Amino acid sequence: MALSPFRAHKQRVIAAHGRADIPEMDNKTANQYELMLMQLAEHRRKLKLIQSIERKIEVKRTLLPDYVAYVDGVLEGGSGRQDDVLMTIMIWRIDTGDIAGALQIAEYAIHHDLQTPDRYERSTACLIAEEAADTSIKAIESQNPVDPELTARVIAITQDKDMFDQVRAKLLKAHGLGLLKAGSLVSAVDYLKRALELDEKCGVKKIIEQTEREIKKQNSTQQAEEVVAPEETPAAQDEAPVVQEAPAS
Repeated sequence: MALSPFRAHKQRVIAAHGRADIPEMDNKTANQYELMLMQLAEHRRKLKLIQSIERKIEVKRTLLPDYVAYVDGVLEGGSGRQDDVLMTIMIWRIDTGDIAGALQIAEYAIHHDLQTPDRYERSTACLIAEEAADTSIKAIESQNPVDPELTARVIAITQDKDMFDQVRAKLLKAHGLGLLKAGSLVSAVDYLKRALELDEKCGVKKIIEQTEREIKKQNSTQQAEEVVAPEETPAAQDEAPVVQEAPAS
């Protein structure tokens, strides 16, 4: 059930003031966090009863609004404390295709070196990269591609973080495919080639070959259009010679 505006505001304010220099507010924040953990546990139990991945995603989409005020408060407060609720909601946002919303949390999490809950068994950067890549590739396959600027942001915030080469390759592939859909063929090939360097089994060889052929075709067409045909010389017109009359004497 959605929070009332008053409760949402209260939740955001409490979450935002998680500072040790205000003991009373700090206790309220701790209590709020415990309440959110209990809510999350209940929601996770609900999701475990669902076998369909597609259905799970639909349910997550209906549950996410219950966490908006809390997430906004945590990000606003900037305490940098470990927060399993926040990290789980980041993943849920990616799962539901809200990569922009997930990045709001991801940038905060990486800046403060927050860890993923134990059940994910991956580093924060690795988890963000892989989940965002998977979601982006699925979106492309369903003809609803993610804005390449979003995958570019994921690449930017994870570029100096350690992760498996295969995961980084998958992220680069996702970004390259997004650029391909957007018509940026040359840039797409650059990212796809880098993905191939990191993981030769990432499935981009044929895509690169096809794209390079398309680039050559486009270049040839453009060059042909730029060739200026020699101007035709206008046909000479027969003109009667002009006879200049002698001046009168």
